[in-house]
Amino acid sequence: MRGWARWLWAPLHAIGVATSAKSFRDNIVIGSPWLNRMGLHVARRRLAARMGQRRRAQLAPLLSEQDRADFARDGYLVKRDFLPPEVFAAMRAEVLSLEAPAREFIDGYSFTRLFPLDAMTLPGMPVTASVLSSPRYLNLLAYVGSFRRFPRLSIQTVFSRFREDVPDVQSHYHSDTFHPTVKSWFFLTEVEADAAAFTYVPGSHEANRRRLAWERRVSLTARDGRDRLTAEGSLRISEDELARLGYPAPRKLAAAPNTLIVADTSGFHRRGVSEGRACRISIWAYSRSNPFLPFAGGIGFGVPALRGRAARAVWALQEWLRKGRPGGGWHWAGIRRPETPPMDAAANRPRIGG
Repeated sequence: MRGWARWLWAPLHAIGVATSAKSFRDNIVIGSPWLNRMGLHVARRRLAARMGQRRRAQLAPLLSEQDRADFARDGYLVKRDFLPPEVFAAMRAEVLSLEAPAREFIDGYSFTRLFPLDAMTLPGMPVTASVLSSPRYLNLLAYVGSFRRFPRLSIQTVFSRFREDVPDVQSHYHSDTFHPTVKSWFFLTEVEADAAAFTYVPGSHEANRRRLAWERRVSLTARDGRDRLTAEGSLRISEDELARLGYPAPRKLAAAPNTLIVADTSGFHRRGVSEGRACRISIWAYSRSNPFLPFAGGIGFGVPALRGRAARAVWALQEWLRKGRPGGGWHWAGIRRPETPPMDAAANRPRIGG
């Protein structure tokens, strides 16, 4: 929508300022260069950070003092040997033997597959369901994300360099959003440092003065900029720019099987560039809510049997809207297993991008 017609939505866009809305391009208030020159984006950033600190203080009893200190310093937590070996082996067997409808996406040299773990999948995976509903697991995600919410869960398989192409968009340093949020990866396979390892800039979950000044500059031009993801509020940053912000050097987090990584992805991070072909399989989770709420809430999200059905309804709508259009995007790809090779999986549809 362009021109005067966009202003018909101005009241709703103004309400969006008090929510997790982040798109400079789609919200004429959040994306206003004049308002951001006056400090709107930075003010939202600062207020969201204060509210996040308040909520984490409420959730402090969920984690040990050492975990809280490690997170405050780095912005992420790494839990090696998270499960007893026998429990991990049972969960891994459940996951790798799963045959279910999958969603797939090709971007650059990467092929990503997701299996939703929800009320339609987890009943047949009792060990996995028990692990993912355990307080030990949920407490880590709640504290890092600053909300007691049940996360969205998926089995995620990433095949890196499955074809010759440029790195995918997740391989560029970026921040997911302007407020505290959480993503986690519970790795079922080995991830070496040079094989698409999660890479994080320690301490970048806290915005220092240089970071705030950089974000203010970006907010003035993001709406009309060429980078689509920055315009949508997931700010991309070059390695040269990153080096000038005063944070420690990025860390590649190699992971053995049975390693859980939980991170505040408002900090700068990326999927590491893979030096060769690689496959990583993990339980992937994310959660976010309104960043301006003062209270952390509770994990009572209605009927467990309904979890995930709303997401599937949204996906179905997206597929319907995209029906008949050429190109890629996330789509249901039929019955798959997590380890199904991408060339086999793509055999019944056109290759995207070459």
